[in-house]
Amino acid sequence: MDHLLARKKSPSGLSRKRSNSATSTTSTTPSDQKPREEKSAPYRDPRYKTLLETKGSFMDKSDLGIADQSKVLCHKLLDTAQGEPPNSLFRSDIFDSTCRRVGDRNEARVIRDITPWIVPSAEILCTYGASHLRHLIESVNEGWNNSVPLTGTRPQPDYSVGFRRNAFTEDQLTKLSPFIGDFIAGDQSFFMATYYMYFPFLTCEVKCAGALDVADRQNAHSMTLAVRAIVELFRVLKREDEVNRQILAFSISHDHRSVRIYGHYPVIDGKDVKYYRHPIHMFDITALDGRDKWTAYRFTKNVYDIWLPTHFANICSAVDQLPSDLDFDVPPLSETTGLSQDMGHLVQSDADVGSVRPEERSQSSNAEQHAVIPGTSFTRPEGSKRRKG
Repeated sequence: MDHLLARKKSPSGLSRKRSNSATSTTSTTPSDQKPREEKSAPYRDPRYKTLLETKGSFMDKSDLGIADQSKVLCHKLLDTAQGEPPNSLFRSDIFDSTCRRVGDRNEARVIRDITPWIVPSAEILCTYGASHLRHLIESVNEGWNNSVPLTGTRPQPDYSVGFRRNAFTEDQLTKLSPFIGDFIAGDQSFFMATYYMYFPFLTCEVKCAGALDVADRQNAHSMTLAVRAIVELFRVLKREDEVNRQILAFSISHDHRSVRIYGHYPVIDGKDVKYYRHPIHMFDITALDGRDKWTAYRFTKNVYDIWLPTHFANICSAVDQLPSDLDFDVPPLSETTGLSQDMGHLVQSDADVGSVRPEERSQSSNAEQHAVIPGTSFTRPEGSKRRKG
């Protein structure tokens, strides 16, 4: 269980980051997002797919495929009817005009005009009355700084959804706290994406000019971390059979006309875990007079309405089984420990990750992810209580 404990940021690393921030001419958010072109750069190289494979993540179906239960789920999410928003850029009388206007524009324009009708915002739906989504929180182009890294590249999805802190009870937060650490200070966890998002389950990447393969690599990376969180939680409780070959997260890649929907799942064989993706649907929203233009919107809403309640209940069931009082040392994330720059110039390590000592480079990817480094005693952070009211 100790390999799941939060990785603490070293004081020297924090001082260095503060110093860099003081001299920088550009402002940053708490998630320290990178410009769109910069964040996509490592994924443009086709070899990134091979890099993911060395970490146990495959952009393909496994030989066994997904469990029958997940097969039924995919059809249900695609086929269950949902209402369409009455006033949108996908309205029948203006849909063609919308698509023509964004056809040769940049990603920001595609995100503005197309994405809301492909992947509806969970928080906006909640604002308009979907109160069952009140425990969800989303990020837009924010780095997953609080997630234990898989490669030297930090995920930064165009859009992602997970659970807010107050989705969990006080007792659940107490049980999670050794694995979350001081998330405000930047401790890294298997269970977090940003400092405010727990257990992410959906990402969307947007491209223009036919770059969907790049978006697919970005989504595969992010969703490997999302599925890994659930696998690690259930494995520590010896309940891994419940999630084996089950879809545990979803991703959508799209441009101004093409959409790709994937489900992401683990294949668990004893101590060995590999991560795969299942192609759920691929289509062109402009074909056949826009027949499928609402397919992704409907699918995403069904993820929120049909799949999500059971998924969250399963997470809570597992968290409830965690011991209440853990007394472990929390491994620090020091500047001299972490992941190396993978494949040389292909992937530039994030400054927060650091580099690996030469003698550590021969370790397996699992060892990299699960390394426990002696550190200071864990102090459960204050503020782990759920707010009343």
